[in-house]
Amino acid sequence: MSHGKLRQEKNCLNCDHIVEERFCPHCGQENTEIRQPFYYLFTHFFEDFTHYDGQFWKTMRYLVFAPGRLTKIYLLGKRQSYVPPVKLYIFISFVTFFIASFVGLNINNKKSHGEDSLRVAPIELDSATRKIALDAALSDPLLTSEDSLNIRKALGDLPVYDGIKADNIGKMGDISLKDANIGDTYSLAEYDSLINKNHSFIRKLLRPFVKKFFEFKEQELTFSEIAQNFLIVFMHTLPKALFFYLPFFAFILWVFHDKKKWWYFDHGVFTLHYFSFLLLIVLFFLILNLIEPMLNSYSWFNYLSTWLYAIAIIYASIYFFIAHRRYYGTRKRKSILIGITVFFINTFAFSILLLMLALMSLLLIH
Repeated sequence: MSHGKLRQEKNCLNCDHIVEERFCPHCGQENTEIRQPFYYLFTHFFEDFTHYDGQFWKTMRYLVFAPGRLTKIYLLGKRQSYVPPVKLYIFISFVTFFIASFVGLNINNKKSHGEDSLRVAPIELDSATRKIALDAALSDPLLTSEDSLNIRKALGDLPVYDGIKADNIGKMGDISLKDANIGDTYSLAEYDSLINKNHSFIRKLLRPFVKKFFEFKEQELTFSEIAQNFLIVFMHTLPKALFFYLPFFAFILWVFHDKKKWWYFDHGVFTLHYFSFLLLIVLFFLILNLIEPMLNSYSWFNYLSTWLYAIAIIYASIYFFIAHRRYYGTRKRKSILIGITVFFINTFAFSILLLMLALMSLLLIH
């Protein structure tokens, strides 16, 4: 229930009907003061969604721990006590990709403050001297494999080894594209000249990606910087892709089920609930990723997180089949067969969508 201050006047500001209590009996608007404290904007949103009477939490409990039951209840008409499917999906989607933005910031923070601050001051030695020293050290017959590994790790703190920057030893993501090439071409002009010479359809098709590659090269971006920018663009585009894929997922369900018994609307509700659950799994992984830097020094947390990841992945894999069997109520063998068919068709189609999304995200990197 809202904590907004009630108006002393009893006329509804929306339809001008008499309001005896808090809500107008004609239009349902709450008879509260027009102006409220600033924090009311946020508390009202949360209260409006969760209702504090258990609507939100009851919906979440059924969604996570009772696959298919929420959809079945909704289509039986018992809807007042649960969050509507579209509203639920949009809310979970918003929270998931909001948290995902912090995961990106977390990666940047570790890169700029974590590893660099622990780097040992480099020792100035020429490449030949370092090569001789390494060979001599590793040829010692009394040297254990652990000692060899420690020596190689220690070399990571040297400025240069065998022509490779020390920062890039065990950290290949920081290698720049400065000297990279595509098909022995080092600029877009050279690549275009090669296209004009050979008239290759494949090279013409790949030209937008080659152009983006040479843009990265001119900006002297590292692989890790490109990956981080790609992740940001990808995470901003993914919600739209998921939303547009929803009707297709529901269509596949419609194809494989009785058209007289099940309407497309019914499959749409099932799809919204299933995708909401998948987003919750993603949200769970993102939260673990956020708290991991703070607790990964504790062995118990590493052990616990491993089990949590494994349980979540297994549960997400079987969730669809449980929900499908419980909601559609088909015979066990038929339900398993249809479930497997629908699952793999959608997995294949969604993989293609993700590939297209990844390519598009790569082109949208600035």
